[in-house]
Parts: sequence; C-alpha cells; structure tokens
Amino acid sequence: MRTLILIISVIYLSGFVYAQNLSELGIKTIVIDAGHGGKDPGCHGKNTHEKDVCLSIALKLGAYIEKKYPKIKVVYTRKKDVFIELKERAAIANKNKADLFICIHANAGPTSAYGAETYVLGLHRTEAQKQIAERENSTIYLEEDGGEKYKDFDMSPDALIARSIQLSVFLDQSISFASKVQSQFKTLGRFDRGVKQAGFLVLYQTTMPSVLIETGFLSRPDEEKFLKDSTNQAKMANSIFKAFQQYKNEIEGVNHMVEDADAIKKINEEEKKVQEEVKKEELKNIPPDAVVFKVQVEASKTKIKTDDKVFKGHPVAEYEQDGLYKYTLGEFVNDYDAARTKMKELKDSDFPLAFVVAFQNGNRINLEKAIKLAEK
Repeated sequence: MRTLILIISVIYLSGFVYAQNLSELGIKTIVIDAGHGGKDPGCHGKNTHEKDVCLSIALKLGAYIEKKYPKIKVVYTRKKDVFIELKERAAIANKNKADLFICIHANAGPTSAYGAETYVLGLHRTEAQKQIAERENSTIYLEEDGGEKYKDFDMSPDALIARSIQLSVFLDQSISFASKVQSQFKTLGRFDRGVKQAGFLVLYQTTMPSVLIETGFLSRPDEEKFLKDSTNQAKMANSIFKAFQQYKNEIEGVNHMVEDADAIKKINEEEKKVQEEVKKEELKNIPPDAVVFKVQVEASKTKIKTDDKVFKGHPVAEYEQDGLYKYTLGEFVNDYDAARTKMKELKDSDFPLAFVVAFQNGNRINLEKAIKLAEK
C-alpha cells in the first residue's frame, strides 16, 4: 500500500511540475505528423488517398501556426510524399522535445459512418475504436523489418492501462486539446464523434501531450468529396489551429500573439480570404435527411453584402424566405445543443437578437419538429 501511494504521489507531483514548467516557459515546439506517406497510402476513397489528405491539412496547419506565432518552432515528420516509420515519427517528437504532438489522419469504415473524432492514448472502449487503432498501426508491416522492432511492444489492455498511467502527466493536456479540436469541428458544422481513447503505437511512444485526429471518413462518398477539396482542407486546418490557440492561451494563461500590427492585419486578411473561399466553394457534407441547425443573426428586405460591417467580420451565409433575405452563422448537423451554445455566444457579443433556425434538405422547417427529428 505504501508503495502504491508513493507511485501515485510521484505521478501527481510530476504532473504538477510539468504543468508548472509549461505554464512558465510556454509552448515552444510543436510536431505535426501527417499520417502514412510514400508506399503507405493509408485508407482511401474512390479517388482519394489518406496520405494526401493528411499531408495537405498538416502543411496548412503548420503554416497557420508559423504565421501567427513566428517564435514557435514547427517541426513536420514529413513535408512530402515519403514513408516514415511509426517509431521514427515519435522519435522526431521526443528528440525535438515537443510541447505538443498533433497526428493527422483520415478514417475508413462502413459507408454509414461519418464525422470527425480525436484520440488520446488509452484503452479502447468499443470494437470500432480497436479496429481503427489496428488499421493505423498496421503501417508497421510496410517497414523494412516487417514490424519486427515492435514485437516487444505490449499492447494488451493491462499494458495500455499501465502506459496511460505512466503518461498521465500528459493526459489532461491531451484531452484538453482534443476537446477543443472537436469543439471547433462542431462549430464548423462537422459531425462530432467525440474524444476517444485507443492504443495507437505512435501515441504510445511520445513523451508529451499527444493527439491523433481522424478528420473524416474517406469511405463515405460525401466526406471524401469534402476532404479532397483544398479549400475544405484549409477549413479543417484552420479549425485545428483555432483549437491550438485556445489550448496555448489556456496553458500559458496569457495570449502571446504577434505584436507587429501590420503582421496581425495581414494574417487576419489571409484568414478572412480562406473563409470567403470556403463559403463560396464549400461542398456540403450532410447525411441525407439530416437536420441542420443554424443561428440567424439578421433579416432584410434588401440584399446585404456578406462582408458588410453589419456582420462585424463574421462569415455569414444567406438564404431567402417570405420575401426577405436572411443571414445565418454556423451549421450544426443534428446538434441543437451546439447551435444553442453558439446562439448564446453571439447574443452576448455581436448579435443580441440571434436565434436558432433549422433546415432539412435545404428547406427551413419548424424548430420544434427539427429538435425531435435530431433526437432520433
């Protein structure tokens, strides 16, 4: 018993020291890992390979961070279509003493499966989670030794629990960042599959807060169509970037932004341009008959330009009804609670008269009916 108490105490104190150091020193280095590559294509859709989607999102994410936070060192496990062993990916993160490891992937499964999810290391709770980890881990069999170097890795339930305890100093931070990623995906209108745990080898070996992001299912035609589009890849990268901003500020307790006013203006203009392109070219990723909740912020008898100052910089969408032009923010698929949260946020800031509206198959429907349909 005394030994157990001692072990728990050491873990607790280690976590306290780590959190204290991170808060004092700030986030200095990030490693971004684009999954698969080279001879390992990963999963695929009809016309898209996972390795290509991962790389594009990873590079776009890194570019956002480098522009907004030039003092942060961004390290990529790969910047082109090359094969990198799983063990080497983790080694790159450990060698660079990264403060955060972000691994980017795309998913595969039954055509009915859709949405984004973010993993931290731990014991899987469903067979589906186990299968996803096994699929991503199968990359080792493409390595020169056929995965021989991993033969001593114990990925049994007991071993995963033990390793999770060993890395518990980082678990809270990993979950915190993962939750922020999922929250940003929800704001984007992506279906939120939640934060989960599974035994990914690449996370097993890292010694810092680490997550593996499954950006969507290439096995589902509409999600493949969304993820292969460069504008939408930028949209996903921007969501992860916003989650990183929130995480960084939370960890450090301050907002270390670029101080140069011209640099800030240029960055904001670039982000606005991406959002405008997304708004114009966005390929809808909504399951048939799904209910989509939005937050309406304005209505007018005359058309208003979406970049008008009345919208205060928000990327609004327009629809017409009953002779009026109406303007909304956000798309929340079958998620009324997320729409209400967004509505409250907007009411407390720029749009005090904001309210939730609902659509199905492109047509506005009664809100009460929509809530019942979304609960099914």
